[in-house]
Order: sequence, then C-alpha cells, then structure tokens
Amino acid sequence: MSNVRKRKLDQSGNAVDNSAPIDLTRLATIAYSSEDPAHPVEHLLDERSGPQGSRWAAAQPDTVEQIVVEFDRPQSVTRLVYEVEETEHERTQEVHVEVSTDGGRTYRRVLVQEYTFSPRGATFQREDLRLEAHELTNLRLTVVPNKHGSGVATLTSLRLYA
Repeated sequence: MSNVRKRKLDQSGNAVDNSAPIDLTRLATIAYSSEDPAHPVEHLLDERSGPQGSRWAAAQPDTVEQIVVEFDRPQSVTRLVYEVEETEHERTQEVHVEVSTDGGRTYRRVLVQEYTFSPRGATFQREDLRLEAHELTNLRLTVVPNKHGSGVATLTSLRLYA
C-alpha cells in the first residue's frame, strides 16, 4: 500500500473539516484599541454568532480599530472564521488580517477584505479562511469602518481552529 494523502468528503462533495476550535479564552489574551461598553470584546467569543448575534463594537465611529489575539504559547492556526454585520448604515468596512511569529514585532498580511453593507440589501458577511500558519504568537485584525460611508467598526464573532 502506498502512502496516499487523503481526506473524506461530506455529502455535498466538500472536504470534511476535522480542525478543532482553539479556546481563545484559555490560551490567549485579546488586546483591543477600544470598545463600546454595551458591545465589549468578549462578545467576539461568546458563541452567539450569526445574524443578530452579539458583537464587539468600537467606542467611536469612523476610527480605525485593532483586535490582537496574543497567544500564551505559539499556536498553529489552520482556519479563521469571523463575521461582520451592519443593519443600520450603508457603508463599506475593510478588515485586514495579519499574523506574527515574533511576539508582534513584525506581521505578515494574509487577507484584506471589503464588506459593503446596505440596510435594504447585504447586512451580514461571514469569512471562512484556510490558513497554513504555524508557530503564531499574534493574530491582528485591523478594522477600517468607513472606507465608504460612516460607521462604527464591528465584528460579530471570531473563531480560530488548530
């Protein structure tokens, strides 16, 4: 028998995802530039995701904000899932995802994604990104809330998988 690399497909033909969620509350510190007291950073990790889920929101509108996951020990991350929702204002929010293996001294960009929201159209977006990131010490999300329009930086949920 040869050493064939293989993976099981689910019923729809997609690869079965065997990655395990990383318990960020136990294995990392979440650093943040600001938070609205009614929508603290803890809401990113509270499992209430999806449309109308809880959310983190910045303290002020139209300010670029950062969320940094600071791992206690280096981690391998194979998948990143986050959600963004805006139901009130028409605007474009941009999210930059960067990773560091040296304690946050330098970062490598892995994603820049724009989300255009309209109360009468698209109000919710979910990003599911496959990563091959090993020995990460930090993962940084930079949120630009007002690339077009005005608004508050928000993220509904954040999940990382080993």
